[in-house]
Amino acid sequence: MILLAAEQGFKVLQIAAIVRESEATVLRWLKRYRAEGAEGLHDAPRPGRPSPMTAAYKAELLAAVRRRPRSLGLPFSLWTLQRLVDYLAERTGIRVSDETVRRALKHAGIVLSRPQHKISSPDPEYAVKKRRLKTPATI
Repeated sequence: MILLAAEQGFKVLQIAAIVRESEATVLRWLKRYRAEGAEGLHDAPRPGRPSPMTAAYKAELLAAVRRRPRSLGLPFSLWTLQRLVDYLAERTGIRVSDETVRRALKHAGIVLSRPQHKISSPDPEYAVKKRRLKTPATI
C-alpha cells in the first residue's frame, strides 16, 4: 500500500495517515525499497536463543506421548506436561519448559487434557446404590 501510494504521488505524511503508521516507518519502508528493491521489504532475521528442541527430541516426544506411560515402565497411567518434561529430560538429557512441550504438541495436533476421574466399584449393587444417592429422599 505504501509503495502504491508513493507511486501515485502521495506525500509521506498522507501515506502515514492512510496506513496508520508513523512517518518514520513509511520513510524506512520507502528507503529500503529504493535501496534493495522488493527483497528489502522482507523481515530481517531476529536475534534470540535457538530452541533446545532438536528434531530427535521432537521425535522422542511424539513417540512417548503416543504410548501409555505404564507401557514404558512408568508408575503412572496418564501423561501430564510435567511428567513428559521429566521423562524426556531423563531420556535425552535436554530439559525444556512444560510450555515448550505444550507448544510442540499443539503444533503436532496433540492436546493433553485433564484426566477425567470416574468413580466405580466392584460391588454388583453399586449402580442401584449410586442412583439411590442421587435421588432426593422424601420424608
